[in-house]
Amino acid sequence: MDQSLLEGLRSHHIKSLARCISLVENEATGYEALLEALPQHSPTKVIGITGPPGAGKSTLVNALIQHLLTTGKKIAIIAVDPSSPFNYGALLGDRIRMSQHYNNPNVFIRSMASRGALGGLSPKIIEVSDLVKAAGFDYLFIETVGVGQSEVEIAGIADTTIVVVVPEAGDEIQTMKAGLMEIADIFVVNKADRANADEFVKNLRLLAHTRQHDGWEIPVVKSVATQQQGIHEITDAIDKHQQLATNNQHRHSLLLAEKAYQLIQYRRMKDISKKSLQAEIKMLLDTSSFNLYGYIRSKS
Repeated sequence: MDQSLLEGLRSHHIKSLARCISLVENEATGYEALLEALPQHSPTKVIGITGPPGAGKSTLVNALIQHLLTTGKKIAIIAVDPSSPFNYGALLGDRIRMSQHYNNPNVFIRSMASRGALGGLSPKIIEVSDLVKAAGFDYLFIETVGVGQSEVEIAGIADTTIVVVVPEAGDEIQTMKAGLMEIADIFVVNKADRANADEFVKNLRLLAHTRQHDGWEIPVVKSVATQQQGIHEITDAIDKHQQLATNNQHRHSLLLAEKAYQLIQYRRMKDISKKSLQAEIKMLLDTSSFNLYGYIRSKS
């Protein structure tokens, strides 16, 4: 392990952070020693931002950055983009939407491709989050793809999970009980200047009132991110939830257990690739009567 990299990270040097992230993403020599040398405790508030496509998640994050910068905070953003199935590159380019902050020394923005990971999150999101926390940021926002299982997985990584919805989701409000309602610490109804927004917020608050996480009643905050409306209320809700979560040993152990499970799962599956499986199965299909379950048993 390059000791100067670790020292640079502890001194909050952005270039050292970027190099550490590349080291970990590429699993270069010494990356495991670097991770084990990271501090165990960090005051960084880790906020997950999730929700369906079109809810305005990136616009909301951008508005939160603008607000927090006026209070002298240092902010990091990890935008997890869906990957191309062909080259595993990030497709959305959230950094373009947040380009006005790109050269701000108090802002660090990193796009990460999901690289085909189960659920849609990047396979290195946990490690990269810990590197960012070690670099001394006040807030770390993780914006997910917002499709499928990633909406649920983010709850195992973030201290506070914000679910962003829009008034048009009114017909789907009952469905939320089984999905997003389970993971939301804060609901944000973005684009709240649209028709039927008040009725939607009222119904969502009634539904949220029936769910409590460790004594936390889920707030429903209205926002119009493009006009900076509701942003102060959102940051207040984040800080209140963080105060509760910081003193909750049970929640902390659950978060660590979820992270440990995901990391162990990744390591045990590391030597298995879809490409090699396909090549082997294609060969077996040409030479024998292929049975999927017998093949899986032979691999276990």
